[in-house]
Amino acid sequence: MHFSSTKDYISTLDLTVAVNAAISLEKPLLVKGEPGTGKTELARQVAKSLNLKIIEWNIKSTTKASQGLYEFDAISRLRDSQMKVNIDNIEKYIKKGKIWEAFESSEKLVLLIDEIDKADIEFPNDLLQELDRMEFFVFETNKLIQAKSRPIIIITSNNEKELPEAFLRRCFFHFIQFPEIETLKKIVKVHFPDIKKQLLNAAISKFFEIRSVPGLKKKPSTSEALDWIKLLLIEDLEPSDLKQNSKEILPKLYGALIKNEQDIQLFEQLAFMSRNND
Repeated sequence: MHFSSTKDYISTLDLTVAVNAAISLEKPLLVKGEPGTGKTELARQVAKSLNLKIIEWNIKSTTKASQGLYEFDAISRLRDSQMKVNIDNIEKYIKKGKIWEAFESSEKLVLLIDEIDKADIEFPNDLLQELDRMEFFVFETNKLIQAKSRPIIIITSNNEKELPEAFLRRCFFHFIQFPEIETLKKIVKVHFPDIKKQLLNAAISKFFEIRSVPGLKKKPSTSEALDWIKLLLIEDLEPSDLKQNSKEILPKLYGALIKNEQDIQLFEQLAFMSRNND
């Protein structure tokens, strides 16, 4: 199996190498990078490129590692026993998790563990053995669940917290750098193939100008750039409209690109100074 860029997803050479290395080594691919750089979409595109099913496990701050394996509904079983319902069939009180679903598939698939850094710091360590050995034990039924076909595991992190070293050792690591100008242009063309070259150049130039503003608290991401360019196309703006920090264009930056009131004030001040200098 070999992943490569498709017409729907622009993958840099180093990212393509990382994906294929992880597949060859049969190790989870841990992908870090700024929010909005396409980490989640990468897993979906790997599945699409290789014609595989994908199972997505979206991690929250309250998610426990055991939930990826299974959950035992002891409360329902207790209630049934009180209602004189037969409770001998333990399996009906067990809810399979995303990892169990991936393990029981007879065909190879992609398992996405998305934003693992949102969970408790012990979350990754609690999955070490299961992801390494491709098996886990269900104590309630006294059964060992083993993967029928080793899934391609892609784990994403926004780098909100450090992950345990023991977990990192078991992964193939890749950091997605923010796209360079030409790469971002290619990404935009994938989503907006009919965009005029002059507008594309002007929009990308303005976008990187905004990202480079000193003191910016939150730099706009790739996904936000796409939202903004979509807005520009809807508004039918011309390249010349983007050359100046005019009062007309500034509101169109808010919400799409600038997501912090401090950044809005900073950008307005810089725009005011620019207009006065002109």
